[in-house]
Amino acid sequence: MGSIEHMEAAGTVRIVSRRMVRPSSGGGTPPSEVIHLTPWDLRLLTIDHIQKGILLPKPPVGGKRLVGALASSLERALDRYCHFAGRLAVEELGDGTVTVALRCTGEGAELVHASAPGLAVADLVGSMYTPSPVVWDLFSLNGVLDADAAIESLPVLSAQVTELADGVFVAVSMNHSVGDGTSFWEFFNAWSEIHRHRADVNVNGLNKMKMVSTPAPVLARWFVETSPVPIPLPFSKLQHVLRRFELPPVREGFFTFSAASVKKLKARANGEMAGVATAPISSLQALLAHLWRAVCRARRLAPGQETFYAVIIGCRGRVRGIPPGYVGNAVVPGRAVCAAGEVQEKGLGWTAWQLNRAVVSFDEAALRAFLERWVREPTFAFTGDLSSAAGGAGLETGSSPRFDVFGNDFGWGRPVGVRSGLGDKTDGKATVFEGPERGGSMSLEVCLAPAALERLVADHEFMDAVTLPARV
Repeated sequence: MGSIEHMEAAGTVRIVSRRMVRPSSGGGTPPSEVIHLTPWDLRLLTIDHIQKGILLPKPPVGGKRLVGALASSLERALDRYCHFAGRLAVEELGDGTVTVALRCTGEGAELVHASAPGLAVADLVGSMYTPSPVVWDLFSLNGVLDADAAIESLPVLSAQVTELADGVFVAVSMNHSVGDGTSFWEFFNAWSEIHRHRADVNVNGLNKMKMVSTPAPVLARWFVETSPVPIPLPFSKLQHVLRRFELPPVREGFFTFSAASVKKLKARANGEMAGVATAPISSLQALLAHLWRAVCRARRLAPGQETFYAVIIGCRGRVRGIPPGYVGNAVVPGRAVCAAGEVQEKGLGWTAWQLNRAVVSFDEAALRAFLERWVREPTFAFTGDLSSAAGGAGLETGSSPRFDVFGNDFGWGRPVGVRSGLGDKTDGKATVFEGPERGGSMSLEVCLAPAALERLVADHEFMDAVTLPARV
């Protein structure tokens, strides 16, 4: 495996073709349907798209045949998730406010076919260090903020299929204002499942809508009872809410933890807090505490330096009225704050307990009050928030180890890896995935300042829990 510079030269990604894939005539919502966005959706208009992709073995066919078949299964997936073939639309009301809605126009999702014959599977997953510029080229819509889709009438979903020397990378970029990680992976799961069973659909005439095991999508958005619909935003033009940041350079590391390793961390954390913690510490909380402590060391934070960890709390199952299959955003941030010295001195269990308390303190009444207040005083998420907060001493984790990543078998073998794109890559961002062995294993994709990441990789206490990359 060569250097990143060598991979950038040898692994040049060439775009072969682009097309718009529309739902077939047999399914979907009438084109006239308009989906009004909630505060959860609207506050994300200012950030990058969700960009995740899976690395698959080399398929039995390639080129136009492969991409044609994937386009056909994508069309069927869009029958089910027709809103992903729509467009965001902004309306200027003439009174200093605008509204933004998702119109189910059926104009299509983008499918990009690309080729990188000089790039091998091992180049992408054979090291703990991610060759970031190479991986980012495997995604479409790089640098596009969610609101850009409304301003420029861009697709809200774009997939890129890149043929490698010995595999294929299937990447999806989804506008975050139209859905969260749950929506993203349920769509990805549906697409792969439809493609895997396409022969049965074609030969035996099976009902393609019944071939999908993910919950039926619920497109209608959930609003608090007092909310206006649509919600007016206090800007004469949508462009006025956007900010574009020049972020400091980061380097990415990808760390996998076996189920046994995660179980050991969880047992240690709960053992240290026996009789103190009022709720059991979860596997994820223990793993993130392990990371938090190591990053504080890698950043060489002073004992009195304030540090925080922001985690995403899912509202499905926690908030009354949000149905199974809800495809809008339904997450809120939780935050644990303490001094770096406490993180080091008080141990893994205490640090995990701070994350545990941030999650269990979730309060539906406070959430509803926040949503009501947001309509009057809207606030937005920005990519630069994490690196500027607490003097750059924060961490943030999105996604979930519960998302089905390695079940995305398109019919020629399960994924051998997962990576994310350029979107929101800032110092302190850590994305969690289920691990390749599944069954409780987890992976963390960690973005840090280059020197801090090198120190993290050299940290024996942290690395003792990590499974080194296997030969591919």
